[in-house]
Amino acid sequence: MQKLLGDRRAVFVLLGPALLLYTAIMLVPIFWSIGYTTLDGNAIRGFEFVGFDNYVKFFQDPTAWEALGFTLRYALIMTLLQVGFGYLLAMLYIFYLRKSSALIRTVVFFPVVLPTVAVALLFQKIFEAAPTVGPINVILEAFGVNAVDWFGQPAASFAVIILMDLWRSMGFYAVLLYAGLVEIPEDVIESARLDGAGGFRLVRSIIIPLSLPVLLSAIIFSINGTLKVFDTVVALTNGGPGTATTPLTLYMFRTSFNYGEFGYGSTVAMMLTILCLLVTLVIFRSTRRDPMKG
Repeated sequence: MQKLLGDRRAVFVLLGPALLLYTAIMLVPIFWSIGYTTLDGNAIRGFEFVGFDNYVKFFQDPTAWEALGFTLRYALIMTLLQVGFGYLLAMLYIFYLRKSSALIRTVVFFPVVLPTVAVALLFQKIFEAAPTVGPINVILEAFGVNAVDWFGQPAASFAVIILMDLWRSMGFYAVLLYAGLVEIPEDVIESARLDGAGGFRLVRSIIIPLSLPVLLSAIIFSINGTLKVFDTVVALTNGGPGTATTPLTLYMFRTSFNYGEFGYGSTVAMMLTILCLLVTLVIFRSTRRDPMKG
């Protein structure tokens, strides 16, 4: 094997096709999109070179700032909830349910495999206010509370989006974090318990530091996924009411394909890419030190 890996020709033959495919599918579109950010127009009316005007337009665009605000708010809340509930479920599987956790893990994970549109239709019916009243509003009315137009108010729509995505995703993060927690040696936990560590102290001093690598991976995976949210919003609220629940991804899509502004749409996409890179770098830098050194 060492001889094979030391042969440059063999390495090129083995890796060359995969690298070419990756370049064609991933890298070429990225640089193509960067080129579009310096242009104005579309394929029908033609393109005009405008330099950095699209970036200036982005920073002066109130709709873009509204979409950015929604994206950041959604990403922060969803990351905290996804990873938090996933971590709690993972500890439940490990320390309480143990061998009987397989069925619970399967049930909690099931929403992950459901189609987004089907889940969105389900939540639309659950929170419906008109023409028929959904189960949530029926419960509210039973307690003397007026029915809420969940999809007609920005705050209520945002809450439904959060609930739907949390229900769909926490099972995935529970399984992901479970894989990290199950690798913690049992004798380490027992030694900590014999030394008097228990409950919150055991979690804070032993479990979290030892599971930090997988926890960090889950946070990065979650924050990058939530910053690029698209299908959930389109299927559930389509960015409404108005543009209150429009993320950068949906704003980019509409700008590019509804309004034919390929250059400005590519600029929105590029700003989102830069945002994802910056957030990932901040997370990495903030967790660089050895967690066992406190």
